Amino acid sequence: MAILGASVLALWLLMKGAEPQVRGEVTLKPNAAAGTAQLGAPVRIERDQHGIPSITADSLNDAAYALGFVHAQDRLWQMETQRRIGAGRLAEVFGQAALDNDRFLRALGVRRAAQAQWERLAPSSRELLLAYSAGVNAAIDHTRVWPPEFLVLGVKPEPWTPVDSLSWSLMMAWDLGGNWTNELQRLRLSAVLDLQRIDEVLPPYPGDEYPSTRDYVALYRELGLAKPDNATLAGSSNRIGAALDHLLEAAPPSGVEGAGSNNWVLSGQRTTTGAPLLANDPHLGLSTPALWYFARLKAPNLEIAGATLPGLPLVVLGQSAHLAWGFTNTGPDVQDLYIEAIDPGDPKRYRTPSGTTAFETHEETIRVKGGEEHRVTVRRTRHGPVISDAGTFKGLDLGPYVLALRWTALEDDVDLIAAGLAMAQARTVAGFIQAAQRWTAPMQNMVVADSDGRIGMVAAGRVPVRRADHDLMGLAPAPGWESRYDWVGWVPAHQTPRVVDPPQGWIATANHRLHDDDYPHYMGSDWALPYRQLRIEQVLESRPQHSAAQMRALQQDEVSLAARTLLPWLRQARGTHRLSKAAQDRLLDFNGDMRADGVAPLLVWAWQRALAEQLFAPRIGQERFERSFAQRSFHDAVLGILERQDLWWCDDPRTPEPENCEQQNHRAWDAALQELSQRLGPDLAQWRWDAVHRMVAEHRPFSRVKPLDAWFGLSLPMGGDTYTVHALRVGLGGPASQRYRATHGPSLKAVYDLGDRTQSRFIHSSGQSGLPWMPGYRSWLHDWAQGSGVPVWPAAQDPGTTQVLILRPPPVR
Repeated sequence: MAILGASVLALWLLMKGAEPQVRGEVTLKPNAAAGTAQLGAPVRIERDQHGIPSITADSLNDAAYALGFVHAQDRLWQMETQRRIGAGRLAEVFGQAALDNDRFLRALGVRRAAQAQWERLAPSSRELLLAYSAGVNAAIDHTRVWPPEFLVLGVKPEPWTPVDSLSWSLMMAWDLGGNWTNELQRLRLSAVLDLQRIDEVLPPYPGDEYPSTRDYVALYRELGLAKPDNATLAGSSNRIGAALDHLLEAAPPSGVEGAGSNNWVLSGQRTTTGAPLLANDPHLGLSTPALWYFARLKAPNLEIAGATLPGLPLVVLGQSAHLAWGFTNTGPDVQDLYIEAIDPGDPKRYRTPSGTTAFETHEETIRVKGGEEHRVTVRRTRHGPVISDAGTFKGLDLGPYVLALRWTALEDDVDLIAAGLAMAQARTVAGFIQAAQRWTAPMQNMVVADSDGRIGMVAAGRVPVRRADHDLMGLAPAPGWESRYDWVGWVPAHQTPRVVDPPQGWIATANHRLHDDDYPHYMGSDWALPYRQLRIEQVLESRPQHSAAQMRALQQDEVSLAARTLLPWLRQARGTHRLSKAAQDRLLDFNGDMRADGVAPLLVWAWQRALAEQLFAPRIGQERFERSFAQRSFHDAVLGILERQDLWWCDDPRTPEPENCEQQNHRAWDAALQELSQRLGPDLAQWRWDAVHRMVAEHRPFSRVKPLDAWFGLSLPMGGDTYTVHALRVGLGGPASQRYRATHGPSLKAVYDLGDRTQSRFIHSSGQSGLPWMPGYRSWLHDWAQGSGVPVWPAAQDPGTTQVLILRPPPVR
């Protein structure tokens, strides 16, 4: 008993020691290290009842210092993992399982690009990052006990650097990109499909056509990169196919379908308050703790509150004394893959339009916990990093070729710190749009409103210009030795899509195609399907004016216009399963409402999944189909086949008798009912959508350890789907036990009132703390799910509930 009591006491002392100091004063230690910033004057950090700090400082750099301090106090492990992701150093902590990911990130060169950007930053941006880093390191020095992840894994936090911050900004851009994956898909599909059929698997945006291209299928087969046999797609019998598949498996996820966002802004004529209202809910991967950390900053020429990213010294989304703004992903084509031909006489050189030239090379050492070091050479061409080098340590290569990536975010003249600060300090819509012209990547649809009643939108970011004779237009990997495929400049920053004070009194974006047919520049072809946008427009036009409460209700809207498009075919399905008639009865009055307690959403998604598998797996290969399901639902492709009644797709080439689409529809219905009855039982009355559709916010790495996941991870049953405004992406890949769960969703929800900012509300999916035993670790989960919010700006409170910490500079010696 004494031993147990001592153990409990020791655990309690460890837990208390890891909790941040939030009251009193901290006199900081002097730091004589070269290039290290110091706090210039005392800073006040006042935390409200939700754990949101309000930082009051005498200078902008001191505010950044204090923001770094509170980030490290509350989210130190999150910052450590983010730093390691950007540097490709996960294997040092997680062992062999993280080696592939590290190899890809070393090949991509995120850390090297961040270092190059740091060397070219404006002096004011460098000062801000140095101040922020110094604040992080001051908090590390002040920490008595590391958070539990450090203790369990045997890791000590290293000093934070500005390059760590810039590396994480690049990884956020990576998460919101993804055109390269579509290019790679087209290359892989060229082994088994012709150009027309590839366009049917990966259809263009509804109502659009792809740009006219050369026959890239013939090109890749001629080059030997896409051998026309089904075994190629399995990746096991073909080295090149296996190398290409490995790239997708090793790379961190990016551009996942459903990981979009919503924003809209209404002018005063369309609101019940007579002043603009602005709503934003960016959809990203859900994690514990949440990606975002809320904070308020007050310094000369700056008063701002909103969502920060631990690791960066900026309020990314939020409201100032004059403006409110919110982002969605634009989704332009800012990534191009290049097939580079190795010089057969000298493997250290590659072919260019003017002869051969040497690869730029870098030596990398990857340390692996419990294993040997891996020393690797990564290469770079004139287009960018050779990402296919990620597979060479497994003997996976492209023979006489390598695959290089050009991406706007890796350019060395990027300065998002200056751009973000300029936008935060703007006082008008026009000033914000002007400041946004400095933003480079990721390109974002930024809606904005000011206290004078103006509203606007600008798609801010750098978009490449391709030559008139470019006959692939970024849709598929291009031969790097042909100059016509090189980028020749950027779309002028003042000519990206934008609108100010439109006649209808509102602006909305949801990752759809923003521009009209007469827009003079090519932005890309891979837009999100427009169902969320159409639903937002439908609701905004349903009444003349909207309140803030109605804006929040729209963020919770779970009507799927995508489901409605499939209903005519689903209702025609007739199978032999004993539940077929009863299940069809559940569809009679279904209108696309993906409510949590409904049966119809289950039926729609299980049937759609089964039908997609029956149509595509026989033609593209089962393994390839399953891998694709990690990113796509094939909704648009399935819908196109049903509308055309396309017998080529509906016929299963593995069977002697031809099948038609009606037969496949019936078989998919039976397969869906069989799957659901096996998982949920034989009683249809007990089925519910949220029995399988749960939001899952995983902790890295403890969600992979079942006993720890219950304490560190977060999960809730949810309604909605990939295409509802309340977008909880339906996961279709992976083990059957994890099918339909949602790991992507609204990472935060915010509604800003420009008439009375005390009425502005926001929420994210966990809480402010990164320590699982503290109430602030999960305090917002249920409110987030229900669409409730907490004040963006501090409300009057009982002084006894306020926590105040004063940071003081080191004493002068």
